[in-house]
Amino acid sequence: MPEILEIEYYRQLAEGALGREIKSVEVDRYAGKSLTPGIRPNDVLPGLSFTAARRKGKLLLLETEGPVFGMRFGMTGGLLLDGLAGIDRLEYGPGTYETKWIRASVHFVDGGALLLHDPRRLGRVLIDPDEDRLGPDAFALSLNELRGALEARSDGPALKARLLDQAKIAGIGNLLADEMLWRAGISPLRPCNKLQPDELKRLHRVIRSVLTQLFKRGGSHTGDLMSERHPGGACPKDGHALHRATVGGRTTWWCPKHQK
Repeated sequence: MPEILEIEYYRQLAEGALGREIKSVEVDRYAGKSLTPGIRPNDVLPGLSFTAARRKGKLLLLETEGPVFGMRFGMTGGLLLDGLAGIDRLEYGPGTYETKWIRASVHFVDGGALLLHDPRRLGRVLIDPDEDRLGPDAFALSLNELRGALEARSDGPALKARLLDQAKIAGIGNLLADEMLWRAGISPLRPCNKLQPDELKRLHRVIRSVLTQLFKRGGSHTGDLMSERHPGGACPKDGHALHRATVGGRTTWWCPKHQK
């Protein structure tokens, strides 16, 4: 599933679309669900060119001389430019690209195209998306921003649930959250606002190191914990049996021996 690392790969691919005049835009009824009524991409984008490719969290942002064209990729969304895929595969994707799964396409005057490919039909396109609804981008997250993101009244929600909240921190998904908490030695069930100062600093360091290392490896599915996220899986650090639960609405794996 695409998380911040995969969207950064897509952003880099999308740089190949810059400066190319847009001929037409097609969006199916699934990808267009989040569009503002009365504003269709094919009404506002043809004749323009993408001038910059940005990203905030899991949101890809393609600027033009006019509106910003946004793309969200759901659980199985991929990006193709002129037939080239942004990544080889998604961990829970189908492993193939088929025409029937194209949800949105931007066709250029030069004959090429930028395509949103999504079997699960959860990807979306937007015109001038509200970036202010997202928290700070995980790649550039400061210690103070992390501290602020984990603040809550009373005990607060579970730590993993807060890490997955895109309004608090933009970009961290299920696989990355499990890897980060496993490396930091912190239980995903801990109240988000009950970390000690040294734990907060350690988590911040781990967030940065995981993003850097896994980006170089090839994606969110390349973490050290990944191969053991299954029934009967054992902690790669100490061999203890992993626990499984649903936290923040997502399947969660952690080691009860060293994650406290």
